[in-house]
Amino acid sequence: MPNNERTPGIESGRLAAEQYAQNFSDLHPAYETHEAAVAADRCYFCYDAPCTTACPTDIDIPMFIRQIQAGMPKEAAKTIFEQNILGGMCARVCPTETLCEEACVREAAEGKPVEIGRLQRYATDDYMQTDKHPFVRSADTGKSVAVVGAGPAGLSCAHRLAMKGHSVDLFDAREKSGGLNEFGIAAYKSVNNFAEREVAWLLQIGGITLHHGKKLGETLSLDTLSASHDAVFLAVGLSGVNALRADGEDKNGVADAVDFIADLRQADDLSTLAVGRNVVVIGGGMTAVDAAVQSKLLGAQNVSIVYRRGRDRMGASEFEQDLAASKGVQIIENAQPKRILGNGAAQSVQFEYTEDKGSGLKGTGETFEVPADQVYKAIGQQLGEMPGGLNVENGKIVVSEAGQTSMLNVWAGGDCASGGDDLTVTAVAEGRDAAESIHQNLMG
Repeated sequence: MPNNERTPGIESGRLAAEQYAQNFSDLHPAYETHEAAVAADRCYFCYDAPCTTACPTDIDIPMFIRQIQAGMPKEAAKTIFEQNILGGMCARVCPTETLCEEACVREAAEGKPVEIGRLQRYATDDYMQTDKHPFVRSADTGKSVAVVGAGPAGLSCAHRLAMKGHSVDLFDAREKSGGLNEFGIAAYKSVNNFAEREVAWLLQIGGITLHHGKKLGETLSLDTLSASHDAVFLAVGLSGVNALRADGEDKNGVADAVDFIADLRQADDLSTLAVGRNVVVIGGGMTAVDAAVQSKLLGAQNVSIVYRRGRDRMGASEFEQDLAASKGVQIIENAQPKRILGNGAAQSVQFEYTEDKGSGLKGTGETFEVPADQVYKAIGQQLGEMPGGLNVENGKIVVSEAGQTSMLNVWAGGDCASGGDDLTVTAVAEGRDAAESIHQNLMG
């Protein structure tokens, strides 16, 4: 976060104290019991269940909704957890509008799907409030697995392996577990330290030993991990934001959106976070929307998202785009950054309009400026340096469908690996499936 003492216009405490709590309250409040019953009654319980097909973790959605309808939310939660042990967080952050709810028959017929995400949250929250765990660990197999990265993929893999009876050493570079769920999700999507509480609940399975402050390539060696464990699962995510390749991006007031979101998520007092009057976020994905919306909620006067292509090409869903607009964020499309202007500190950003006539994205030569005392880069992240022996292509570790890498007894999943979309729910599925593959391999 840029220091307001060094950057004019960037300051903290722009709002009244009570306004912060209101602005960062739960985006989708939890269902009351009677609301969940009404929502569950809308489900057709389709035999072919297109919603289940659309779910990356293959949750039996009609089954858990029927269980809610029958007044058995804890049984519904178990149905969810069997496929997605992080079902509580996924219920909060999944882009359900482009996954299960988009596939819902009600959506096709009426334009209003069953609110599957909120029903999933109702069931999982109900279960987790009992402070019990839905599974019992199998007898110890005598096998040990190293999992590097305590984000969604790593946690999912570690839990499934522990449930099978293996001993798991779970390493993470940070001093706190959770990965993207803890550090990379907008604060209004996960309130009351839910990510931290979910990790503690998950660890009740037993057999998982946490090791914080351990980073692959620095304090951890893949060769050493492979020699001391029967298998290794890499879920290291992505590190380092891609460069803008625009003049002046080293000016004060220019920062990475992921760092801003992490700082906000870990802040005890939101009024201490500095925010500019004019904020520009460059990018078109969920991170860009989260950074822009939260800048507005912190008291920025003018916030713009600028994306090099059209809205239909943005990584952020239409729901997320509409959310940004509802908070007063302006979305400027078909424009790419040329230079950040200002004497030492950012004052504005010069953009060039773009067009794509079938031969690739090109600048038109026409430029414009957007005032900006704070600029956030949200243009994607890259894989950190990987140990030799791992096959890496297009910035991702190459893996099989089961998550196996080019190295013997080494698997990978989540954002660092080739595969599906970079979503929490996809990472959970990849971690779970890799664990099943590891288990089969270890047990012959």
